[in-house]
Amino acid sequence: MGADTSGRGVIRRAVAGQRRDVVVGSLLGAAHQTGEALVPVLIGLIVDRAVVRPDGEALALWLVVLAVVYAMLSYGFRFGARAGERAAEQAAHRLRLDVVRRVLAPHGGAEAGRPPGALVNVATEDARRVGALNMALTLGIAAVVGVVAGAVLLLRASVPLGLLVLVGAPVLMALGHYLARPLEHRSEAEQERAAHASGVAADLVAGVRVLKGLRAERAAVARYRATSQASRDANVRAARAAALQTGLMLTLTGAFIALVALVGGRLVLSGSIGLGALVSAVGLALFLPGPIAVLAWVGAELAKARASAARIADVLAAPGETTGGTAEPSAPGGAAARTASGPDTPASATTGPDAPTTAATPIPGELRLHRLGHGGLHGIDLTVPAGEHLGIVVTDTADAATLLRCLARRCDPDQGRIELDGTPLTELAPAALRSTLLVAEHDAQLFDGTLLDNLTAAAPAGADPHPAMAAAAVDEVAATLPGGTTGRIGERGSSLSGGQRQRVALARALAADRSVLVVHDPTTAVDAATEARIATGIRRARTGRTTVLVTSSPALLAATDRVVLIDGGTVAAEAPHEDLVRDHPVYRSAVLT
Repeated sequence: MGADTSGRGVIRRAVAGQRRDVVVGSLLGAAHQTGEALVPVLIGLIVDRAVVRPDGEALALWLVVLAVVYAMLSYGFRFGARAGERAAEQAAHRLRLDVVRRVLAPHGGAEAGRPPGALVNVATEDARRVGALNMALTLGIAAVVGVVAGAVLLLRASVPLGLLVLVGAPVLMALGHYLARPLEHRSEAEQERAAHASGVAADLVAGVRVLKGLRAERAAVARYRATSQASRDANVRAARAAALQTGLMLTLTGAFIALVALVGGRLVLSGSIGLGALVSAVGLALFLPGPIAVLAWVGAELAKARASAARIADVLAAPGETTGGTAEPSAPGGAAARTASGPDTPASATTGPDAPTTAATPIPGELRLHRLGHGGLHGIDLTVPAGEHLGIVVTDTADAATLLRCLARRCDPDQGRIELDGTPLTELAPAALRSTLLVAEHDAQLFDGTLLDNLTAAAPAGADPHPAMAAAAVDEVAATLPGGTTGRIGERGSSLSGGQRQRVALARALAADRSVLVVHDPTTAVDAATEARIATGIRRARTGRTTVLVTSSPALLAATDRVVLIDGGTVAAEAPHEDLVRDHPVYRSAVLT
């Protein structure tokens, strides 16, 4: 992506990136328009040289010339339109990629204040409209050549007629541009309403099960009806503006052509031009409305493209949730983290007296919170040694959400800092941070596709997903799907139950194999027996890796090395799960009730 993310910059890149096809399409289109302008001239010559004065040989010769011109204009249009359409589609594709890259950028922010449906509308319809400007530009350049060619040929037949066209055509183009201004504003409003309607529809489809459970179908239908009607009204207003602009341009064009015909007729009556010249002039007068109408259409397309480009620019230029950060983590993940312990090593083997002492490099993944303050949190001091399996119980769900946002660096704390291996998160490059620390939120989404596609979405290339599947009890989920791991799970995992979706999301996080993994309530919809198996599985799969479980599940907390209780926004206690259950009433109430 270039540095200029303004609406003009979006249009400039969309056209410049396809300049080869635009130039080729314009040249071939110009050949087509020139051929169209030559046809009435050739017919006039045939009338003068082979009809008024009968001459069979001359008639045959000029008919061959006319056939060649027809072939030229036919192939010029065919291949010129192909080049223009290719430029439009490729430009739209690149714009879609730009929007998707911005939405998926590590520093985030593009989705703020925009529902998913609105972003989809920007990445599809708005990208299509801006890409289509390449086709409009190709046809517009060809139309200009057609108008100029017609004017020149008219000048050769009659100077007054040629001058009339040369003066009148630019005036018509200026009027077309002026009349397209209201259409630009109406088009922008239309796209905004359409995007909002798409967002509402996406929300309703995503929550259709909840709506049915609450018997809120009527309220949902009423909401969408109102939104759809607003979108329809905006579309109608834009269509009226387009119809008014097109109608006025056709009226002005018709008046202009009538004026040309009137002047030409008077010249014929005065004897200034002959019969062939009259035929040519009338033919050119009938030809000129075509390219002039194209120029009016180009003005309307430009107005739509500018409105859509402004919407795309808003997404591309959206400020990130966080800024700054260029450093890399001080210690790499992956194999280095396994130096001191393998995947089958018991947790106690890394901390007890029999712990290995031959590690060549330290295990990465130490997480430190220094006087962290943000939202309801204040003065949080916490050190998570590399490789620890830590549980965190937060009595206030809002504080838990704030903690997760800070750890994922979706926001920077108001006070204090968070460090990863001694480097503040604010100094780490967002992409480097995401490749080292993963925060798997409670409402993580699944994607349409196979079970295996979802499990390996963030996994290292060539990694075996089966250990993660076993740890999260996803092997049981695969057994219920036709095709096993190659079975499709539907959009957002719609073919799975709530507990199955949670297990798949957890397995995906485990398969990502990050040095630091933070998981939020991964088993709230899972039965007790499966939850106990998952608790053991997470411990085994994450041996030697820093793991933080933000949860109130006794089964998960019992499998941790240590539990930290955050109550009232501060660290209230920390100890093994059994000790806190025995000695701390607030913890006991949060976990066991």
